[in-house]
Amino acid sequence: MKVVIMAGGKGNRFWPRSTEEVPKQFLALTSNDTMLQETYQRFLRWIPAADIYVATVQKYTQLVLEQLKELDSRQLIVEPEQRDTAPCMALIARHFLHEGQDEPFVTVPSDQYIGDDEAYIQALQQAVEAARQEDVIVTLGIVPTRPETGYGYIEAIGKAQDDGRAYRVKRFIEKPDLEKAIKLVNMTNVYWNCGIFAWRPSTIAAYLKQFEPDMWRLLSLSDEQLEQLYPLLPKVSVDYAILEKADLIYCIPVRFGWDDVGTWTALTRLYPSDEQGNLISGTVHVLRAGDNIVFSEKRKTLVIGVTDLIIVSTPEGLLVCPKSDEQAIKQGLLELEQMGTQEE
Repeated sequence: MKVVIMAGGKGNRFWPRSTEEVPKQFLALTSNDTMLQETYQRFLRWIPAADIYVATVQKYTQLVLEQLKELDSRQLIVEPEQRDTAPCMALIARHFLHEGQDEPFVTVPSDQYIGDDEAYIQALQQAVEAARQEDVIVTLGIVPTRPETGYGYIEAIGKAQDDGRAYRVKRFIEKPDLEKAIKLVNMTNVYWNCGIFAWRPSTIAAYLKQFEPDMWRLLSLSDEQLEQLYPLLPKVSVDYAILEKADLIYCIPVRFGWDDVGTWTALTRLYPSDEQGNLISGTVHVLRAGDNIVFSEKRKTLVIGVTDLIIVSTPEGLLVCPKSDEQAIKQGLLELEQMGTQEE
């Protein structure tokens, strides 16, 4: 089984701990190792190092190689510039096809928490086998445990069971509001979309040729042409470019203690809070305050009389945000950066 670890994202929703220079996947958030190191070591216990690849952006290649000492630089798949997941998938397909390989492989995020490694690897192997038997895309669907507005969902055809079988996907569902999320988790054939896929390089190429011909043309470019033309591609997610349009996608429902670790509140599911429900890191004192997340780096912090806030202080900046509004951090950061550009 070949694995490509996706490690090119910016981790904006974890700002200001995650920055453009050192994004979330290169930080130690769930253990003493960084999330990228955790992911790589998880696979290294089960498959040969020669079968583990990392896809990242040019500016992060040194970070990857510094953190993954065992990784051969030839197993880096490097985007010249970040253009979202669809162009990146085209680049990955190109890499394998140029090597004469068309066996199914899996793409996995570098920044997810996995509670049961053995069940996780077994599910990935099942997905690869399903993709090998037919020319299809196979994804893992996490059996939901709560209404979640921060994840996309997958609806399977019929009443699917988490029995290791692959079920035909009816549709992918965008991140819902709370009312819709409550309805979705009560359905027996709906799962969280965890962004893990098994597919052949030729399958990616065929769908790109059908739906995104400009990206498909990447597959035949020389390295020099790729360097010049890749930054001109539109920023398009693989969900929009392929998954929402492809007709042969299957889902394997799974349970292995998964968490996206995509936002600050995810940490409250992984770490214990104090008696008032506060999750604290750093030199922090709270007084008559409850259910807050407070992270203070290199600064004494006093929190009084507030509830349900995310308060994060680092040399990069300060974030104060209601927990209920944390999905707006990404957009807010974009506007903040635009303000800085205008002031310059």
